[in-house]
Amino acid sequence: MANYFSDYANLCFEAFGDRVKHWVTFSDPRAHAQAWHAYNDTWRSQQQGLVGISLNCDWGEPVDLSNPKDIEAAERYLQFCLGWFANPIYAGDYPQVMKDHIGRKSAEQGLEMSRLPVFSLQEKSYIKGTSDFLGLGHFTTRYITERNYPSGQGPSYQNDRDLVELVDPNWLDLGSKWLYSVPWGFRRLLNFAQTQYGNPLIYVTENGASQKLHCTQLCDEWRIQYLKGYTNEMLKEPLLSYMQIVTEIVVPTVCTLCILIAAVLLMLLLRSLS
Repeated sequence: MANYFSDYANLCFEAFGDRVKHWVTFSDPRAHAQAWHAYNDTWRSQQQGLVGISLNCDWGEPVDLSNPKDIEAAERYLQFCLGWFANPIYAGDYPQVMKDHIGRKSAEQGLEMSRLPVFSLQEKSYIKGTSDFLGLGHFTTRYITERNYPSGQGPSYQNDRDLVELVDPNWLDLGSKWLYSVPWGFRRLLNFAQTQYGNPLIYVTENGASQKLHCTQLCDEWRIQYLKGYTNEMLKEPLLSYMQIVTEIVVPTVCTLCILIAAVLLMLLLRSLS
């Protein structure tokens, strides 16, 4: 399938690459690296475009910030969600916590090797760095606390993570059973991705609120508030970057100019006095 997808991607690059400059390979990952290399090796020099991937992840907030177990569980939640696919692209391998947990549970289940595939050195080198930008989909947040699931319950994504997802009953319910409006989680996820993967270029590729079932006419005030809250949280990131630029570049420049102007005025004053 990876080879078939690479052929399909090359066909798209050839047919549309003169106009399309931003490519997203997957919203659900499969054969991303081959498509990236195909573009990088054959089409990038003449088309000057960018190729990235779109990964979806909710934010995981520890239930108790003073409990190291909850903090570890929240980190594990993010690594099993976003890190599962982003870490190989940015670091060349699955997150260590995934390898540790799945490897241990696989051994306890009597398996000779981990259920999580192992990348060869060649595969790690081939996959690492295959992203010109990170597409990030995000909708909601969960509180996370640790829970140990016995390996005897059988292999499952839930059991491997050893955690429980909870919601705050005060969060705004948007109609879908899984979707709650928690704008602050969006900013924390952006901070996490930015820090975890070396400050990549990030495009928000998915975000929004579902239709409420009982709404039969145009009445989407909840959607307006949802988008407003999440957009405001997203906009805080460029503001912080702008403030950093002001602090590191503009302020020293202005101070230097003030010193130079003061020196010139002093020279003129001394000349007038003499």
